[in-house]
Amino acid sequence: MGSPTLSPPAGAADTGTPTRSSFKRVLTGSMAGAVLEWYDFAIYGILAATVLGPLFFPGDSGVAKLLLALATQGLGFVARPLGGIVFGHLGDKFGRKPMLVATFSMLGIATAAIGLLPTYDQIGIWATVALVVLRMIQGFALGGEFGAAVLLVSEYGEPRRRGFWASWPQAGAPMGTVLATVVVSVLGLFLSDQAFDQWGWRVAFLFAIPLLIVGYWVRRGVEESPVFKAAQEQAAKTPETHERSSILEALSRPRPVLIGLGMRLGENIAFYVYTVFVIAYATTYHDFHRGDVILAVTFASLFQFVGMIGGGAWSDRVGRRTAMLVPAVILVVWAPVFFWLVQQQSLTMLWVGVCVGAFFHGMLAGPEAAWITELFPTRYRYAGSSLVFQGSSIIAGAPAPFIAVWLIENFGVGTVIGYLVVTMAITVTALLFSKETKGVDLDEVA
Repeated sequence: MGSPTLSPPAGAADTGTPTRSSFKRVLTGSMAGAVLEWYDFAIYGILAATVLGPLFFPGDSGVAKLLLALATQGLGFVARPLGGIVFGHLGDKFGRKPMLVATFSMLGIATAAIGLLPTYDQIGIWATVALVVLRMIQGFALGGEFGAAVLLVSEYGEPRRRGFWASWPQAGAPMGTVLATVVVSVLGLFLSDQAFDQWGWRVAFLFAIPLLIVGYWVRRGVEESPVFKAAQEQAAKTPETHERSSILEALSRPRPVLIGLGMRLGENIAFYVYTVFVIAYATTYHDFHRGDVILAVTFASLFQFVGMIGGGAWSDRVGRRTAMLVPAVILVVWAPVFFWLVQQQSLTMLWVGVCVGAFFHGMLAGPEAAWITELFPTRYRYAGSSLVFQGSSIIAGAPAPFIAVWLIENFGVGTVIGYLVVTMAITVTALLFSKETKGVDLDEVA
């Protein structure tokens, strides 16, 4: 990964030209923080489908406990848009860097606290309440963090390679999933199922403490975006034009927000089907061993990572729309193939289904980081990007695992295939109605 050629953004003469070393620090801090943030979030998703349901929810039905655990998983997504709104406004007002540090600290502390919670058998319903509250804090913090990581890299990097550079913090999601699944898999190797269910799962959450220390140190050294500094200088000269909340400014021009939400609908649902729902589906309905499925998801996340970086780089050559349309159409076709492969009850077939799906999801998601950034001007870019990134979580990612399990229980697997196909078709439609943004000057987006 070579260093980019950097030039000062328009209007940024007084803020200093970003150097290669400063960009490397921004890229490292954003990428490392994104990986650690998504580890904290992913570890809950992995264990919600296997451990947390029986430990924190009452009742005798295994399926009911699974649905409740997945519903709680979704509550984190409900909080993400709120975090995006709050931190989006603050990030456009005070800068991207302070939001990186604050949100990361909140998420790490909440994750470690889950590892210390008493179970339902120990303190009753209060255990469930505490888990829900901590899950909401996780979602609130992640809602503000992710946009800042992508924006810093996008605003620092050169326009002609923005798709490639912005895809790196975007790729923090699969790498965080890899880290989470590796931790769970290692614990599973050294602990019996009984020991893991009793106390081993806590270690996975408490692992957030050293990650929190490392991530805080890295992000403290990140420099603020020169593009944001230039925008602040301009705002100081004409304060009357920058009095409104950046959230209201983004909402007053709804087309890019709506296009972004439409694009993210199918993409977001596909991500959680191939990384979270598949664990519950394969173990509950097809008797796969939990460790085998988690290992498959781990390798699939590596394929997803490669797809994201490759997709981001490809979008710098062919444009964002083409680079996203191709994998989106492929994912429409892949949905029925994926479920057919899992139903063969062959571990090899499961691996093929998950890895191929994750790779093309990565190809779709990689370019979207730069694309969404390029939709909005600097003065409300954090707010607009957060509305798209996190708003889609409440309409797509949050209910996806729950809806998929409910559909299978009541109507069969065919309805889940239809769910994937229809939502991915919406993504394709949104892309067809979008504008090409490759190479735009982030200082001149109106």
